[in-house]
Amino acid sequence: MDNMFDKLLHLPLFQGVSHERLSETVEKVPFHFLKFKRGEKIIDKGDECTHVRFIISGAVRMTYESRNLKFSISHDLRAPEVIAPDYLFGLDTSYPFTLRAIEGCGILQLSKNDYVEMLQSDKVFLYNILNYLSRNSQMFKSQMLKVEHLAVTERLVMLVSSFTSQRSTNIELRFRQRDLCRILGARRPALIASLDELLQNELIQAPDNSVIIINDRKELLNWLKK
Repeated sequence: MDNMFDKLLHLPLFQGVSHERLSETVEKVPFHFLKFKRGEKIIDKGDECTHVRFIISGAVRMTYESRNLKFSISHDLRAPEVIAPDYLFGLDTSYPFTLRAIEGCGILQLSKNDYVEMLQSDKVFLYNILNYLSRNSQMFKSQMLKVEHLAVTERLVMLVSSFTSQRSTNIELRFRQRDLCRILGARRPALIASLDELLQNELIQAPDNSVIIINDRKELLNWLKK
């Protein structure tokens, strides 16, 4: 149990909370622990977000797939990690991705009502979720305002950044080139030139014309800043 608490305290939603305070909260609010086998589906695209979910052990693969275009982006998340709390509130509370265990995986979840009760019990919990949601919203707006002025290569990097998180690994894009061009607002020659630039800088792998594998997300974003 102590090991589980230590993992939770590393997550943004629990920053600044003491071990003792978290222990008191778990005693009052029902946390549920679920186990999933390798390959088992945890969340299906379109499922309603009714719980705050945390990866406590193991790893998962998250996949976003376009409904109208041939485009998908997948990445791995390893414990400890929170799973898309952005969709707990708002007009659309359905998950836009699928989530599968890629090894034995433990998920800790808390119902929406119980989570709201927890937020009301301590301002630290409340400020953490508000900061998390605000940061994601501001980051998206900032990126969208820059897109018009960015080269195609930079737009591609921003796309990866938008659909993944800081600790994402094994990031893979699968697409039809004309559809990726539509998403990026680019012509095919410009897209090919951009991919060549990223390949030359050893930031991606491109096994064929319809797959991009990101070697290291942090290095990719650092390259964009430069």
